[in-house]
Amino acid sequence: MFLSVSTKRRGAIGRSGRLLRHGLAALSLLAGLAGVAAIAGCAGSGPAAGMARIETGGDTVLIRRTADGIPHIEAGDWEALGYGYGYAQASDNLCTMAEAFVTYRGERSRYFGAQGKPAARSTLGEPTNLDSDFFFRLADSAGSIERYRDSQPERFRQLVRGFAAGYDRYLGELRAGGAPGRHLACRAAPWLADITDADIYRRLNAANLAGGEARFVEAIANAHPPAAAQAAQPSARPPASRPVPQPVSPAASQPALQPAPHAARDTAALALAGLDPDQLHVGGHYGIGSNGMAFGRDATGGEPILFGNPHWFWSGPDRFYQAQLTIPGQLDVSGASFLGVPVIMIGFNDEVAWTHTVSGARRFGVFQLRLADDDPTQYLIDGRRVAMRPITLTVPVRQPDGTLGGVTRTLYTTEYGPVVDLSSWSPALGWTRGQAFALRDVNRDNHRIFQTFLDFGRAGSLDAFVATLKTSAAMPWVNTLVVGRRQPEVWYADVGNVPDVPDQLADRCTTPLGKVVDAKLPGVPFLDGSRAACAWRGDAAAVQRGSMPAAAMPMLARRDFVANMNNSYWLANPAAPLTGFPRVMGIGVAPLDLRARLGLQLAGQAAAPDAAPEQGAAREPLTAAEVRRFTLEGDTLAAALFKRPVLDQVCATARITVARDPLSGASFTPPRTVETADACRILRAWNGAAERDARGAYLWDRFWERAQKIDAGKLYARPFDPADPLHTPAGIRAGEPAVAEAFGAAILAVGEAGYALDATRGETLYLTRDGVPVPLYGGCSGLGYFASICHYGESRANAPISADTVGGNSYLQVVSFDAHGADAYTLLAHSESDDPASPHFADGTRRYAARHWLRVPFDEHEIAADPQLQVTRLTMPAAPDRARPAATVR
Repeated sequence: MFLSVSTKRRGAIGRSGRLLRHGLAALSLLAGLAGVAAIAGCAGSGPAAGMARIETGGDTVLIRRTADGIPHIEAGDWEALGYGYGYAQASDNLCTMAEAFVTYRGERSRYFGAQGKPAARSTLGEPTNLDSDFFFRLADSAGSIERYRDSQPERFRQLVRGFAAGYDRYLGELRAGGAPGRHLACRAAPWLADITDADIYRRLNAANLAGGEARFVEAIANAHPPAAAQAAQPSARPPASRPVPQPVSPAASQPALQPAPHAARDTAALALAGLDPDQLHVGGHYGIGSNGMAFGRDATGGEPILFGNPHWFWSGPDRFYQAQLTIPGQLDVSGASFLGVPVIMIGFNDEVAWTHTVSGARRFGVFQLRLADDDPTQYLIDGRRVAMRPITLTVPVRQPDGTLGGVTRTLYTTEYGPVVDLSSWSPALGWTRGQAFALRDVNRDNHRIFQTFLDFGRAGSLDAFVATLKTSAAMPWVNTLVVGRRQPEVWYADVGNVPDVPDQLADRCTTPLGKVVDAKLPGVPFLDGSRAACAWRGDAAAVQRGSMPAAAMPMLARRDFVANMNNSYWLANPAAPLTGFPRVMGIGVAPLDLRARLGLQLAGQAAAPDAAPEQGAAREPLTAAEVRRFTLEGDTLAAALFKRPVLDQVCATARITVARDPLSGASFTPPRTVETADACRILRAWNGAAERDARGAYLWDRFWERAQKIDAGKLYARPFDPADPLHTPAGIRAGEPAVAEAFGAAILAVGEAGYALDATRGETLYLTRDGVPVPLYGGCSGLGYFASICHYGESRANAPISADTVGGNSYLQVVSFDAHGADAYTLLAHSESDDPASPHFADGTRRYAARHWLRVPFDEHEIAADPQLQVTRLTMPAAPDRARPAATVR
């Protein structure tokens, strides 16, 4: 349709520009190695092995690993390519993947007990095993996995089938005694099992829901009608079927929802004490997101440059895995994907490079239901009774004595989506006799996402990529930044799957409770589900019913730069603000956080650095090397702006009295007296950059995280100015008593954590690999660091920091182009493998810590020339076995 496929194979060696064409010499080499290439499972190393290309047909898969264990997988068809990718991911991350497949099947309680939790964080948050199991079994209950599979084109289905078979191939080798000493955390586990294509579709569906239903696992799994609390009980019969819906009153007489009488007094002063907006971010906390920049010809003087840097998990099933996937003539793409995903999600080919950042657009909405007077499982729409659909599920649960029991719950769905219990936000938002709440996730039926990623990797031009993005409108919860070879413009878009809720509809249909919720969750549609006119709009131009048309969403092409640091679409480029979009797209004109301000300032300076006209100096074009340098600097904008005035004011006092910690809310009785001299001396000597050996960064961060809790009106001398968004709010009111108290509380917090006031960044932020700390640099994005690395656990001296509690910079890429195609440098901060016995468990982390960007091999000769080359050849099963039918979904 719009796709122009990029599959060109270059023959550049190094950067000399000398070309080696695939001529007689290469053909002779292939002929000499033909016998070797047919051997399944053989491994070799060295450039000659790397040149052993496969033919474009047949059942052979070639996996060539280069520096840091990056696999370059080449096959002759889609199923074989998936086979190689599934095998490679399993060989590096078997235990993480196997546990994830248990999660997606809803079987955690069977193996790990009801009250345990997953070993690592993910986009699901941290629900109990039992709640997680009910959530995923409900997701599977209505044929959703079959629909997901059936909606895919044949090549994608082949890719998925092959991926599952490749995973199973590796597992079979392990059972036969292969890879001794590897994967000890799960090698003998009863939950280590073969998978089918259904397991991969479940995994894809879990990623679909990361911006919506996945943030409500507990609220969905525990929703029950009043007087029907379902504690852990043995299996019970499903309830009897509900009566056929029948009219109760004319639609025209249906009034707008008002608060229930017992809740009316709570509505105006609804505290929503249990609602933490950060928990509804993708990933469950602030800091999951990304930095992305794209520089056009006006900045570079030639080919564009793309910088991509997701801030993401360092462990668990959603962490990134780096690879190159190739089918000669059909696909040649390099980049990264989540574990268990068979396509590249962020990456490049010889014609385009792209990245994503988490979007501020809302991907879910709540409908407040008016219930029938005589039945809390029936709701009214324009006076018409509609029965909720009861779904009774039983989850096998491992008991303390090792036996299996069962827990049964009946969950309910509506035409909007599952019923949710929001009483954890406030008792006024619970399921009562008069009201209930249903959640609608716009990505529940978005089966286009991963096919779109596959098409991105096949795009042969910037125009083809953009056409794919607009035509599919599939991006689930991310912005997109993309550059094209030989193209002067670079492109930003928040074009994806977003609820079609214009502001006029929201104004007309938001309930009184919804208006209160909007103060904490601006832009989330919280609509009157008792009126049909309040349903999400169904624009004929949209790809999916209830979604916004692509043409109505923000997009911007520029010749200088576009950038996004998880701020809204408004300032993709401050010189060309984007405005006029509905609130569901994100709050446009609003203060930026410090990371976004710093990122946009860096991008603007890089795209148009100051020349020295008095010396007649011309502006030097931006280079990829310069981008690689400044994007890893450890500075924080908070210290650059506020350190000096804070120290000038606060350090004039030798002692500070601390009555309360602004961060934790803890009170000190009696108040604590804190000496300031040492802290002031350390911070005056600190240059404001959080390098690994920096003394003062940790202390400053403990202060700033507390200062940010002070009301902005008291903290800043100059409020936010929409006309100057990169520099306001500004001017800290350092003389405020609350600032001094935050400073004193920070000093106390450092001591209580067991650290010296002058502890280095590397002593307080590191990753333990092979029993050895790898010191890191940068800091939490919420504290104004562009180079984002954050420890989300409790910080204590002498307590090892694992990948399970670290997140931030993950897969980083800087991609430019030359006469031969893509020229890419990458880092994978957490390394390729989860297995401590793997040689690729720590090498990427050490490379990241040292800021040693890897020029990733992409063309044939670069791969063959890699000094760390290792080659594995796999032969797929014979054709009759390969044509196995799709698995039956439970």
